Amino acid sequence: VLAALHDIGKVNMGFQTQIWRPEDLPGGRVPASFRRVGHTRDTVPVLDENGDTETSGWFFPALGFDEMLAWDDRDGLTACGMFVATLSHHGLPLSLEDTLPANSAVWRSFGGLDPQECVGRIAGLVREWFPDAFGGNGEALPPQPAFQHMFLGLCTLADWIGSDEGWFEYRGVPEDGYMAHARRQARRAVEAIGLDITEQRVLLGGMPTRTGFADLFDVPGGAPNAIQRRAALETPLDEPLVIIESETGSGKTEAALWRFARMYEAGLVDGLYFALPTRSAASQLHARVNRFIARMFPEEQRPEPVLAVPGYLKAGDFTGKHLGHYEVWWEDQSSGGTPGRRWAAEGAKRFLAAQIAVGTVDQAMMGALKVRHAHMRAACLARNLLVVDEVHASDTYMRVIIENLLEAHLGAGGYALLMSATLGSHARRSLLSAGRSRFGAGSSITTAEAEAVPYPAVITRGQEGEAVWEAGGNAREKRVIVEAAGTMADFSETARRALEAARQGAKVLVVRNTVGFAIQTQQALEDAAGPADHQLLFSCGGVGTLHHGRFAAEDRNLLDAAVEEQVGRNREGGGRVVIGTQTLEQSLDIDADLLITDLCPMDVLLQRIGRLQRHERPEGRPAGFERAVCHVLLPDGDDLSPLLKRGSNRNGLGPGGYVYEDLRILEATRRLVAEHAEKGDPWIIPGMNRMLVERATHPDALQTLVDELGDDWIVHGHDITGVRLAEGLTARDAVIRRDATFLERDVVFGNAEERIRTRLGDEGVVVTFEQLPVSPFDPGLEIG
Repeated sequence: VLAALHDIGKVNMGFQTQIWRPEDLPGGRVPASFRRVGHTRDTVPVLDENGDTETSGWFFPALGFDEMLAWDDRDGLTACGMFVATLSHHGLPLSLEDTLPANSAVWRSFGGLDPQECVGRIAGLVREWFPDAFGGNGEALPPQPAFQHMFLGLCTLADWIGSDEGWFEYRGVPEDGYMAHARRQARRAVEAIGLDITEQRVLLGGMPTRTGFADLFDVPGGAPNAIQRRAALETPLDEPLVIIESETGSGKTEAALWRFARMYEAGLVDGLYFALPTRSAASQLHARVNRFIARMFPEEQRPEPVLAVPGYLKAGDFTGKHLGHYEVWWEDQSSGGTPGRRWAAEGAKRFLAAQIAVGTVDQAMMGALKVRHAHMRAACLARNLLVVDEVHASDTYMRVIIENLLEAHLGAGGYALLMSATLGSHARRSLLSAGRSRFGAGSSITTAEAEAVPYPAVITRGQEGEAVWEAGGNAREKRVIVEAAGTMADFSETARRALEAARQGAKVLVVRNTVGFAIQTQQALEDAAGPADHQLLFSCGGVGTLHHGRFAAEDRNLLDAAVEEQVGRNREGGGRVVIGTQTLEQSLDIDADLLITDLCPMDVLLQRIGRLQRHERPEGRPAGFERAVCHVLLPDGDDLSPLLKRGSNRNGLGPGGYVYEDLRILEATRRLVAEHAEKGDPWIIPGMNRMLVERATHPDALQTLVDELGDDWIVHGHDITGVRLAEGLTARDAVIRRDATFLERDVVFGNAEERIRTRLGDEGVVVTFEQLPVSPFDPGLEIG
């Protein structure tokens, strides 16, 4: 009933006269008081007891609202909150404290149309459509505010679908018998979109199961490894929140997808949203998920995974093109494609309505933030398994938002899985605390206790704390020789070392912290290369280049493919040098023989080391590179104290908003690198991962470090703590208060949306060119 009343505000004359012709209007013109009147915010004065009392005097009796107030046992407060929620379906919660002046004129009879009569007629029809809602025999409405928020999201989704003329053609004249037709069309719409998967489940229920590991993945041997077995077979499927911690390249993605398949089969989830930190990573993974879905589902009921990245139109194997007027042409449409299933792919705000989607983490985060249509995003996500990859890459701001997203998602009965190669205990327990005070602020374990937690592992919420499900070691162990040199700013030396290794047949990966350092290293490499060396330098489409995040999306796709082709799993023989930034450390399947990297936080360093000798190579490594070696470039000096005063954004290290601003973590990492380099002791991966991360990130370890180094470092520690507190407060101010009802001020978004979107990165800026530029790597490819 409440959903059916979502557009009741449209009976006001300001809204109705918007499409009237001048000759149909008394006096031949729209009265001034009728102009620019909508149907949501303009209804607020009617709801306000001190607002438009003239209209509210007849509006609520005509609606029969007293009977609706009896639907809850909180003196009507829940029903009132639900009514305001349904009126908020245009994406922003209505404020009952809105200062919009009362305009009773638009609610009076005009031109033969009487709003009071229309409200009464709609109320009568609603009683015919939903007779069981009236009579006083139903259960009370749930009083929890979170229910109102989820109801608004579902109502908004329904409004979007109901506004699509592909399913609900425009009718110019009201029809009392329209509901029977509307219900038929609604069933067709939710089936076509993939929101109703009843037929899919019935079909799959009558077929042989396709959720065995060998059924779903084409991997050597066809058998899962230890972390995959633990995550998908041995950890109970009904655990709401699961964290997989395992080294890079250990198969966490397959573990997550396999767990989803088994959860789907058990009826616990309907679909999947796989969230990654970058657009490039999402684009890379989309193809893998597409192959996985093709193995899991028979063709006649196969969802088409949506690439949930603004600016792309991709579902399954097919791409689309915007035609204007909200229409999209899909490349297979003329040959009988299924555009209904791609409805969610056609707009960023719809992405989470897809049954299967792969996208960036910010798309999921916007279900928790005070941005337009956040409630719809959260409601769409609620039925699906939420997977967040690279969760260790989240800063304080992002982590607070992810925690609030998890609280809403798990609170609605949803399931989530987080993945990380290097998640410290402090961050892990913070994420596990989402919605549970037992893990609240201040809950921590000592450095020694943190180091003792098994790794790799699957971790869930236990009765008395975190429950750790040890996975045991995977079959492959990597011993990495870590070398250190204070040559971070010596680009010629870095280029020389990389080129010399490539001349010996090695695939060399050089990761710099900033684009500026990467460009200067590339220039030094090109200067050092002789005529016979140019085939050793990375190129794309025959053009020598490097890899970073400032390329256009089309070019990034070409660069990603070129990197994997030249230094990936299926690479050809011969030396090669690839230089880039952090874009090389996530998602790309790189198998370098030698790694050269700037100093960075330990968790990031281990992520980069995951690209070093990633795969077994039956043909062996080039002579002299049989051992895995990571060359870490450091600033000059015995410690990083000089950077406290003059942090340099050129190298990405230092306070004041640089790439890696916490010099405590960087100094702790530097010490671990120098200690093992001096002794010649290798890092044993993954066995030492837990120890390395905790000694470089644990609050106790950092406090011991600053106490030793003195006052300047203590001040720096206080500054970092202050920055993180501020980021946390900013994030908390940006998230939706789902513990507030729609009758409370705290539920209103205010003017936060623009600031929040800027912080996340906007969905896209449209630039119009007179002539589209072409890719430097493919002259036939237009950019834009």
